Amino acid sequence: MDKYKIDARAKLIITLCLSSIAVFIQNVYVLGFTLVAAILIAMLLGAKLLLVLKSFKKMWFIFAIIVIAQSIFTNAGANLITIGNFSFLSTGGLVKGLEFVLRLAVIVISATIITTSSHREIVQGLIQLKVPYEVAFMVLVAIRFLPIFMGEFRDTVTAIQLRGVDIKRIAFKKKLKMYYYIFNPILINSIKKAHKLSVAMEMRAFRAYPKRTSYLVLKMSLRDYFVILSSVFFTVALIVAYYLFLRGGCFESIINYRA
Repeated sequence: MDKYKIDARAKLIITLCLSSIAVFIQNVYVLGFTLVAAILIAMLLGAKLLLVLKSFKKMWFIFAIIVIAQSIFTNAGANLITIGNFSFLSTGGLVKGLEFVLRLAVIVISATIITTSSHREIVQGLIQLKVPYEVAFMVLVAIRFLPIFMGEFRDTVTAIQLRGVDIKRIAFKKKLKMYYYIFNPILINSIKKAHKLSVAMEMRAFRAYPKRTSYLVLKMSLRDYFVILSSVFFTVALIVAYYLFLRGGCFESIINYRA
């Protein structure tokens, strides 16, 4: 994918723009369009979307619960399922639930765009964007240690299963207790790793000087500037157009319609 290779700062700006659209806009059509755009951009940059899709496949039950919960607590639209005087499912609730799922999908897919660059490039990009080095370092630590924690979780679950415990078949109450036993050692190991990391940082005189030099220096091309400017312009124009023209328009009339 060298043909579509862009600077890490451009990827950070793209991710920020897509996430901003997902947060500020509450319209199913716009969120659906943004999700398609995020998927296309991630594919062009070589992101591994299959892993994300597998994760979403395992979470479909949670999404269904979220949609139902949104429908219960959103008193809008036509009632589809009613139990007595209580509306269990409505068109407005379904729309709000779908908005939440699309919003979450946009944020997750846009985050995969950053993964197409190395950890060092991401941190250096944040530094050259005038983000304090301490903040950039925290981002690097989070990116570096998250896979380690996930690996420890899988190893712990595997160790329990090798002892003849089938987590999927045990009762829900016992399952909660089992997960407590799983997360407890992981939390303790995380605290120990954080302590060792802090000691190593102090031994290497972290923050001893106000400025740091780096062997890696990112340089943007005209393509990167074009990508950044077009992303910011499109995001601002879309958000402004939404609040001026789309919000409270014909689609919201479907939500507010009552049978």
